[in-house]
Amino acid sequence: MPKRKAAVSIGECVACGCCVKVCPRNAITVPKGICAEVNQALCVGCGKCVKECPASVITLEVEEE
Repeated sequence: MPKRKAAVSIGECVACGCCVKVCPRNAITVPKGICAEVNQALCVGCGKCVKECPASVITLEVEEE
């Protein structure tokens, strides 16, 4: 089964921070309140941020090997 990682649509993120609150690995931050960023080294692809995002701008993408 391929590994998946969260990815944020940069131009569409509203920086609300909902994803930050639900991430169990603290892999998401919103630097300077501009746009959410995912630390790929910490992300485990659980999808909690995808479900929580009110703007639907986070997706799970297949990790490149």
